Amino acid sequence: MVKVNGEPLDIAGKTIAEYLATTNYDMKRIATELNGDIIPKATYADTVLKDGDSIEIVSFVGGG
Repeated sequence: MVKVNGEPLDIAGKTIAEYLATTNYDMKRIATELNGDIIPKATYADTVLKDGDSIEIVSFVGGG
């Protein structure tokens, strides 16, 4: 199990890119943290999630 924003999901073995492809996140407006480290978008397709990992995904919104 991998925790995504605090919710356990059965996505171990998938890459970050594979997981994000199943969501509605706007890829241009997110930052992803894996186990406390910011993950560069260029490495999403190469970063494989492991059992026990924790991901935080933050969406940026414009406004004033």
